[in-house]
Amino acid sequence: MFTGIVEEIGTVSSVTPGKTSLQLNIKCTKVLSDVNKGDSISVNGVCLTVSSHSQSQFTADVMPETVKATTLHELRTGSFVNLERAMAANGRFGGHFVSGHVDGTGKIVSIQQKENAIYMEIHIASEFLNYFIEKGSVTVDGTSLTVFGVTEKGFIISLIPVTQEDSVLGKKRMGDKVNVECDMLAKYMERLISKKVEKQSGGLTMDTLTANGFLN
Repeated sequence: MFTGIVEEIGTVSSVTPGKTSLQLNIKCTKVLSDVNKGDSISVNGVCLTVSSHSQSQFTADVMPETVKATTLHELRTGSFVNLERAMAANGRFGGHFVSGHVDGTGKIVSIQQKENAIYMEIHIASEFLNYFIEKGSVTVDGTSLTVFGVTEKGFIISLIPVTQEDSVLGKKRMGDKVNVECDMLAKYMERLISKKVEKQSGGLTMDTLTANGFLN
């Protein structure tokens, strides 16, 4: 479990491709301070397991399904990545519940500077659009962010100066792809409601929500 508060930006030192898998070596400092083999580290929002480590880097294996579902296959030697260790039970919860299980990739279609903020519009597959609401939460490349707007094809986020400096999002350009994890609580709520009304004709509608006590 993670919070979406990026701890540091690491640098990919090498990528070893398999037939449909990858092995990544990532240079970093802060996340290595208490690392152990088997620990979980979020790399651009993807939960990876530390297979080995040294004083200056760690190694993680990326299985075929993760390669297919995320942007990790686009990483090259020298690529920058957001890094976060798994949440400690005695720490502050600064972001929101982040599992590190990416739902899909999105594409940056617009970047606008508005005073000290950068507004980004990201398009994502239509099957995920129901999980976004204005002022809701989303994780983009492992960064916990607030949804500032919802469009027909995606959502809009705003990057404050700290996020621009302390995450790879500040280096992104139009056309770049990003890993997106939808709000975990929204997904659980959808599953809970859908199971309750799945036997009713018409599926999940405003009428079925009212009939089952979810709306007044």
